Amino acid sequence: MLRRALAKAADMGFTFYTHPEIEFFLLKDLPTDGTAPEPADTGGYFDLSTHNVAHDFRREAVFALEAMGISVEFSHHEVAPGQQEIDLRYADALSMADNIMTLRHVVREVALGQGVHATFMPKPFTELAGSAMHTHFSLFEGDRNAFYDAADPIRLSTTAKQFIAGLLTHAREVTAVTNQTVNSYRRLLAGTEAPTAATWGRANRSALVRLPEYKPSKAQSARVEVRSPDSACNPYLTFAVLLAAGLKGIEKGYELPPEAEDDVWSLTDTERRAAGYEDLPVSLGEALTAMQSSELVAETLGEHVFEFFLRNKWEEFNSYRRNVTPFELQRYLPGL
Repeated sequence: MLRRALAKAADMGFTFYTHPEIEFFLLKDLPTDGTAPEPADTGGYFDLSTHNVAHDFRREAVFALEAMGISVEFSHHEVAPGQQEIDLRYADALSMADNIMTLRHVVREVALGQGVHATFMPKPFTELAGSAMHTHFSLFEGDRNAFYDAADPIRLSTTAKQFIAGLLTHAREVTAVTNQTVNSYRRLLAGTEAPTAATWGRANRSALVRLPEYKPSKAQSARVEVRSPDSACNPYLTFAVLLAAGLKGIEKGYELPPEAEDDVWSLTDTERRAAGYEDLPVSLGEALTAMQSSELVAETLGEHVFEFFLRNKWEEFNSYRRNVTPFELQRYLPGL
């Protein structure tokens, strides 16, 4: 499916590159009875302390990945206790999807060797940040970055603007793929550094699509960052549907809406509607409803996988709906 999407991009003259920032947690244990796990360390953002397992783990994980030919650009401790991030150096989308799958295996194995457990679950802790897979995208025409235009006030080409417009227009339809578990929607909440509406902006971390800064002398670095995918997603399907959405914007000449300069998280529902911001799905069920009427996703995945994905995920969501949660028992059982 990703190969098909890349072939379509090639027919349009483009090569598709991706650069993911992969977040995950290291845990002291891996409970199977539904009790909360315990982070493996107490570190914070960019904590460089040498006295905890996180530092040794990242060193060993990076060495292992590099030895397998997978280039790591950055690695550091993330915001929450136990949370890590490894950023892979940009590559074509198919190679990158392979690299992500390899990274997950390597990370789990290295963690076990350090006496801890790794999880890519999007939101294992109620009170801590979730694990995202913010991904940077760019299209090249030969050696030229198709997203760059020196004459544009924000150095963004018409191709890039139409690509972003495609991502925003089809955002709700592809969310079930980019965020494919019921747990994914614990992360897509206001104030959690995760997007909640189909918006774009510069230096705006509440936007779905962000334009990262780059030096004027490095035009090849022009790119867009999509902030909705989480670390549990299927990278092949995720890259395929996001590429398809962007290409549709280019094909149809979608117009880029105004930039979101607001902190979208702080806006009320009325203010968001007045600004024309379309909310992302708030549950897997809502995301599946949006996906099942999407011609774009059906075409990208193909009839067999499209129907299987929907059937499989509806079963997961309905199973989730049938379960009584500890929250319900604690809140309602004593007083009702």
